[in-house]
Amino acid sequence: MAEHTGTGPDTGEQALDEVVRFTSELIRIDTTNRGGGDCQERPAAEYAAARLAEAGIEPTLLERTPGRTNVVARIEGTDPSADALLVHGHLDVVPAEAADWSVHPFSGEIRDGVVWGRGAVDMKNMDAMILAVVRDWARQGVRPRRDVVIAFTADEEASAEDGSGFLADRHAALFEGCTEGVSESGAFTFHDGAGRQFYPIAAGERGTGWLKLTARGRAGHGSKVNRENAVTRLAAAITRIGAHEWPLRLTPTVRAALTEIAAVYGIETDLSDVDALLDKLGEAGKLVEATVRNSSNPTMLDAGYKVNVIPGEAVAHVDGRFLYGGEDEFRSTLDRLTGPDVDWEFAHHEVALQAPVDSPTYARMRAAVEEFAPEGHVVPYCMSGGTDAKQFSRLGITGYGFAPLKLPEGFDYQALFHGVDERVPVEALHFGVRVLDRFLRTA
Repeated sequence: MAEHTGTGPDTGEQALDEVVRFTSELIRIDTTNRGGGDCQERPAAEYAAARLAEAGIEPTLLERTPGRTNVVARIEGTDPSADALLVHGHLDVVPAEAADWSVHPFSGEIRDGVVWGRGAVDMKNMDAMILAVVRDWARQGVRPRRDVVIAFTADEEASAEDGSGFLADRHAALFEGCTEGVSESGAFTFHDGAGRQFYPIAAGERGTGWLKLTARGRAGHGSKVNRENAVTRLAAAITRIGAHEWPLRLTPTVRAALTEIAAVYGIETDLSDVDALLDKLGEAGKLVEATVRNSSNPTMLDAGYKVNVIPGEAVAHVDGRFLYGGEDEFRSTLDRLTGPDVDWEFAHHEVALQAPVDSPTYARMRAAVEEFAPEGHVVPYCMSGGTDAKQFSRLGITGYGFAPLKLPEGFDYQALFHGVDERVPVEALHFGVRVLDRFLRTA
């Protein structure tokens, strides 16, 4: 481990033990979020609050809906003139079908140096890292430079209405002074298959445009000719949407990502033909390819109630995502693709985000990763999906994705998000605690 200078004691061994135990124990608390309010985060929130309280950090528990609990706490920094930093993680997880898994998804089993279970990478590992770091500070008498506000949220895996949205709208005072925030999906090892390791730090997110499409027509007997068939109208619109090729749109973050990744390979950055550039980048191009365009993927269909009855209405849902600055294009394109016989509306809508890659905070994140992974290449990237940073942006908080993990070759981190056999190596958690500790002390 690299020697620290000027930042106090190194991360303690107890913190390394705790991050593994906390990850396992949080996984065992089933906080499955099926949407529609079907989730209870309170047991996990109480667990996190208790770990903070043991370290002398006063937690506040907040609910919009009974059982949908959030935890917020503040650690005062040494520089009262500095802006505060938000560090947040969500407590809920997506569903898991136990029959599909090698181990029970809520066992938190630790086997062969790996912690198994739903939430191991999304994102109870980061929740555990935060707890382990701040408890270590309490034992060692460490204080960060700037105030650090900790938030453990509910409902991120659905609408966030009971989580970060509720906190931003109803409890903004708890985040007073926060100008930047860090959370999931960044600073993990990405292997390019040719011996290089990248550590992408998220400096942007595509916007969320989950759509409900409704086609209306004339109900009737299935044996009769019907030129106003709602199912046919909907199917035509869905086909157009699914087949649409969205035009290229490069945000500042994506431009920076392409430029920095290409530089690692000594490839000239030709942004006049991005698709050709992505091909040249090989596996590393996967860090960028989903974020050079808007997207729209049909995901759900609902129509009819009997095979010989033509329904008067048919409904579909589309997972739409749009880049920063690309929402107007997204809306106008959907108007055209749905046509005159199909209406569309947002079932869920959140903004796209953009964060600077030349900020002091980004530089400190880069430095923290490079200290513990000097062989890696730290690059910016844009998330194809979204996080609670969208809701916290309402408070003027610029969000980054920074949940550091050092992963072995062949460990497909991104495939394990919402996937079967979600798991995280113990050594990855140890790396994460050290890097997060280093960054937060200096941030």
